[in-house]
Amino acid sequence: MKLDYITLDRLSVSPANMRARQKADIANILPSVRQCGVLVPLLVRPNGGPDAFEIVAGRRRFLAAKAVAEEGGEAPALPCGIIEAGDDAAALEASLIENFARLDPDEVTQWETFARLVKEGRGIDGIAATFGVTERLVRRILALGNLLPRIRTLYRQELIDAGTIRHLTLATKAQQREWLTLYDSPDSYAPTGRALKEWLFGGQAIPTTAAIFDLSEYTGAIVADLFGEDSYFADSDAFWTLQRAAVEAKKAGYLEAGWSAVEVLAPGAYFQQWEYEKRGKSKGGRVYIALSARGEVEVHEGWLPRKEARKADKGEVAPKATRPEITRPLQNYIDLHRHAAVRAELLNHPGVALRLMVAHAITGSGLWSVRPDPQRADKPGTAESVETCVSESRFDEKRRAVLALLAFDAETPTVVRGGSVTPAELFQRLVPLSDEDVLAVLALAMAETLEAGSEVVETIGAHLDVDMAAVWQPDDAFFDLIHDKALLTKMVAEVAGEEVAAANAGEKGKVLKGIVRDCLARTNGRLKTNGWTPTILQFDIGNVSPLEVQA
Repeated sequence: MKLDYITLDRLSVSPANMRARQKADIANILPSVRQCGVLVPLLVRPNGGPDAFEIVAGRRRFLAAKAVAEEGGEAPALPCGIIEAGDDAAALEASLIENFARLDPDEVTQWETFARLVKEGRGIDGIAATFGVTERLVRRILALGNLLPRIRTLYRQELIDAGTIRHLTLATKAQQREWLTLYDSPDSYAPTGRALKEWLFGGQAIPTTAAIFDLSEYTGAIVADLFGEDSYFADSDAFWTLQRAAVEAKKAGYLEAGWSAVEVLAPGAYFQQWEYEKRGKSKGGRVYIALSARGEVEVHEGWLPRKEARKADKGEVAPKATRPEITRPLQNYIDLHRHAAVRAELLNHPGVALRLMVAHAITGSGLWSVRPDPQRADKPGTAESVETCVSESRFDEKRRAVLALLAFDAETPTVVRGGSVTPAELFQRLVPLSDEDVLAVLALAMAETLEAGSEVVETIGAHLDVDMAAVWQPDDAFFDLIHDKALLTKMVAEVAGEEVAAANAGEKGKVLKGIVRDCLARTNGRLKTNGWTPTILQFDIGNVSPLEVQA
């Protein structure tokens, strides 16, 4: 590198300068340039001839010197370090290194420069070595290129946090566009952070790190973030089938190792350590295996329930159970033959099958994955409106009755996935119930798992001839969400007549809403409208085929 002094008229900003496209803020260096001139050399290279140079690094110092010259001051030549011409990658590296030393650029600017280096033939390892960072960091920066440009811009403007960006790299381009639509809508909520991950996966995301089985056994899709750090199972049902099988294998291994008992807790149930006391294998200690909702497995070796441990301390030891010498292949043989016999006989007992189906629908299993609708509201007003409506009060009353039938805690928010019981335990609770009670449980489980906004809600609502006027009343939350004048005019026609609607067609939305409110409350001389429900809330019976359901 050669050092020299070059006049302003021979200098221009190089496209290779990493900040060439950004607006330059020179306010903080302008006073010092006025007073002392430019002291730190610029990095430049020849540009089309011996008398012209382009600035690779030092654009702000150059612009500050030009500003001083335009103010009428002196325009002395600037100190410059001259690098070789023609190597864009070297120029980019020089620009980025200089800027790293002065001020770390934002990640999007780093991505722009790293991407240009890759285009010029630099490898990830070479970029990492040049800037003294890890290859992992370089990959993370380059991963931003897979995001939509608008999302990168929002991140650069600090309108999206790093955690949200990380989860957005899990999204497809279609999901990214859908997220941006929510972000731009004043009436919607764009999920961020952990809520974004659940939104992308339609529920609980299960990381691949939770698996205790060989990942090669899993045949479903795996979704990885573009940073190459986190990955998740796209098919939760397939995951749980393999995970439960692996847990059973782990249980068998502990039994073969001589532990007196191994208990697998219901998914989501916690091992409450304070309810147990530590006991070794030789003193009758047991193994407890806990499964979290995210699929993680925790093994607790050598514990006894506190009551049993105290009895053992007093010498009241229960006789040790003899463990049959059954190998895993033999156990598999037994399991499959018992399974074949039970399912063949089950076909002769539909009442038992009904109870078993209800147990599985509520608790889930390795082959069943059912979850209640989250009833997510875009606006707080909507949430409050639904929570206080007549339908929700009636539903809550029925739900509490079912919770009592199943011996669940009365404050459990949902019946489905609500109790810490296994399918077998719940089936035993359902056996003594009458068919009428079982059907009531089934009806509530189905109601909790109806997907809001789905076609099936429309179909069932029309078939059951649900009368919205009997359970719904117009409220502020409803009127606050209506912005379309054509829809408001139609509502005016429904409550006040076509003539009133036509006469007020040119009025603002606020006036139209006032007319509807007046008709509903019989104020301002308006006739009271009883039992009105807007068309958009009604079920279209005419578009649904009649269903024949045998009572």
